[in-house]
Amino acid sequence: MRRLLARRMKFHLFGAFFISVGCAALYKFGVADPRKRAYAEFYKNYDPMKDFEAMRAAGVFESAPPK
Repeated sequence: MRRLLARRMKFHLFGAFFISVGCAALYKFGVADPRKRAYAEFYKNYDPMKDFEAMRAAGVFESAPPK
């Protein structure tokens, strides 16, 4: 029974560390990187003036009335 808490604490500390590193890696490669690629792909061909004119023609803006 000696050092039972220390042994269990060491086991749980290493386990928690490896699980947290694994979750961080899964989030990075499963969520963050695909999201960055999607944003890069969207803005590669994005034309803000064309989008503005489409919203202006739809009547979205009060300060820029449709032509």
